[in-house]
Amino acid sequence: MFPLHREREQPIFSTRAHVFQIDPATKRNWIPASKHAVTVSFFYDANRHAYRIISVGGTKAIINSTISHNMTFTKTSQKFGQWADSRANTVYGLGFATEQQLHQFAERFKEVREAARLAREKSQDKMELSNAALSIAAPQGSWLKTSAWVEVVSVSVCFSSICEMNLESELFTLQDSNAKLVAALHEANANVEQWKKQLAAYQEETERLRDQEIRILQSKRSNFHELEQEREEAIHRLQELEMRNVELERRVQNTEQNLASALEDRERAENEVQRVIQILDVKLFDLNDLRQSLVKLISK
Repeated sequence: MFPLHREREQPIFSTRAHVFQIDPATKRNWIPASKHAVTVSFFYDANRHAYRIISVGGTKAIINSTISHNMTFTKTSQKFGQWADSRANTVYGLGFATEQQLHQFAERFKEVREAARLAREKSQDKMELSNAALSIAAPQGSWLKTSAWVEVVSVSVCFSSICEMNLESELFTLQDSNAKLVAALHEANANVEQWKKQLAAYQEETERLRDQEIRILQSKRSNFHELEQEREEAIHRLQELEMRNVELERRVQNTEQNLASALEDRERAENEVQRVIQILDVKLFDLNDLRQSLVKLISK
């Protein structure tokens, strides 16, 4: 547990965020200090004229950082920021649900740091330390009264070592889309084969009718009018068959084009699945590495 004297320390700003600490072994990877978003608060100690950032997870403090005049809060992305605490020998990181929450926290950090700087200067000059609190309380006005212990709605945010949950969801979506695409391709292949068979049958029927009409025409030359009528009927049937052949050829061509497009979509989907799987493997490896490091830290 950490020392929190409620009779002298008062909260001046609260928000919710995912808390991380830098991996002491690598000094570059983030270790999640909380499974979910937790309350992160600025506290002011009127007796010591000191400011602390405190966050409690369960029964232990996951942040207990006294703000000094030389600390800097850095925004590293639209929803993530960090600061180094040399006394705690660590770097804290906070992941917020919105960019606005990150901006509000950064502004409070800047105000608290300025108040700490003024308190330090007045302490060196042996002046009244109580005036240091006014440097942050005065410009805030009613804000300090209305925003204390305000909890912002928690929204799941993907940061570094917890991105694998969103990656898994993306992977499952891609796999489902790929399965549907494969089924559509199988159906398209079956339709193409069926239409090709129909086209071959129509072409064969056309040739058979042509040969048949030629033989009929040759055998009935004696009856010109009958022959002419039968020839016209034959021509008409041939034209109909040729039109059906043209239509089938067009359908087959369109289907082949659709099949080629579907195959390209499938290849892109498979490439995307492979990319996501690779990213997921890296993230899972990093997560396992972080977990092992965290277990080592806890065991110490």
